[in-house]
Amino acid sequence: MGEYLAGEGFTVLGIRLAGHGTRPDDLTRVRWWDWLASIEDGLALLRGLADTVFMAGLSMGGALTLLSASRYPLAGAVAMSTPYDLPRDWRLNFIRPLSRVMPRVQKGDAAWRSTDAAATHVEYPYYPTIAIAEMRDLLVELRAALPLVKIPVLLAHSREDQVVDPAHMQLIYDRLGTGDKEMFWVNNSSHVITREPEREQVFARAADFIRRVAASEQERTSQPRQHPERPHLE
Repeated sequence: MGEYLAGEGFTVLGIRLAGHGTRPDDLTRVRWWDWLASIEDGLALLRGLADTVFMAGLSMGGALTLLSASRYPLAGAVAMSTPYDLPRDWRLNFIRPLSRVMPRVQKGDAAWRSTDAAATHVEYPYYPTIAIAEMRDLLVELRAALPLVKIPVLLAHSREDQVVDPAHMQLIYDRLGTGDKEMFWVNNSSHVITREPEREQVFARAADFIRRVAASEQERTSQPRQHPERPHLE
């Protein structure tokens, strides 16, 4: 997706979140606010390159995108395959002490539609159990933050997502505080819609959204400021 948007003329930065892209055990030493700090670092870099900054994320990245949209001066946000909550499981109430006796949770099958993507996708083979507690706490923060999101938002989800219930997109949409919000559905993809057969549709829809919002933002900021007329004194 980043390569696609760069090809469309956008400046793109892919942020590596704390504990990601190294080894799974590194996730045992980070908290959800460390992921947010990674985003802050990325935003600081982009602020030196552009006046108008958008954020896009998938799955947990979508949750972080929307949480960031409630806190930082973004022009717009794209959240894909984003969870509203974790599936109901009584063990979540005891996840931190449980992590001491069950430190790892194997990942389930994402039921890929693209065999090429399934064969080449790089990811950790399991979750450290403590990281699930951080994800749970992150989603608590997300739900509280949704009404505070006032910028334009594009949500994207597959109706065939077997990891995050597609109904979550409507839950998020209904609670967003912005009036400029859209839902975009794809029908023949699993969870990682940025690598599935309909990825080009998702990329193009995101690019169109960014162009529209950026044009509106440019028009708004280019308007001369209206100063109140001074009272006439006689």
